[in-house]
Amino acid sequence: MEKIGIYFGTDTGRTRRIAKLIAQKLGDRTDAPLNINRVTLDDFLAHDVLILGAPTYGDGELPGLATGLAQESWAEFLPRLEGLDMRHQTVALFGLGEQEKYGHEFVDALILLYDAVVACGARVIGAWPTDGYAFTASQAVIDGRFVGLALDQIGQPALTEARIDAWLRQLAGELQTLEEHDVRA
Repeated sequence: MEKIGIYFGTDTGRTRRIAKLIAQKLGDRTDAPLNINRVTLDDFLAHDVLILGAPTYGDGELPGLATGLAQESWAEFLPRLEGLDMRHQTVALFGLGEQEKYGHEFVDALILLYDAVVACGARVIGAWPTDGYAFTASQAVIDGRFVGLALDQIGQPALTEARIDAWLRQLAGELQTLEEHDVRA
């Protein structure tokens, strides 16, 4: 398997720290995580497996110039994916949000990443249960599960590492199943 690409958008650094923790746990199976504002399309498309992370800003928005960031982020990068063929890529998502203060749009940015890569044909893995969270609404929930790992670094930071460990085990199993399926096909 090729190395996994980890890309994130951030302003406060929380998402970067999570991306680095994920990379540390994956070891030599991943390239160093990169802020999406430092990535070319060729870099992004060079990986067969991608882990993408974003916090939710404003009213359920991706980070970007319109949300007050000083540099471009996901909001400016995703439009560049339009029309691209990502059918050979598998994508896992993680998102940061705050359940107490923003429980009405908890990790909504995940659905924006999800929709963008699915529109390009990517396979998305890593759906995550909503159990253990206290939020009122999230666009990132499909069929009762988040479309990726949901983390609350403000309200539930003590749960983060265990959630990441469980999610990475889940991803490993899902990737193995996909590889076995691809070999048989």
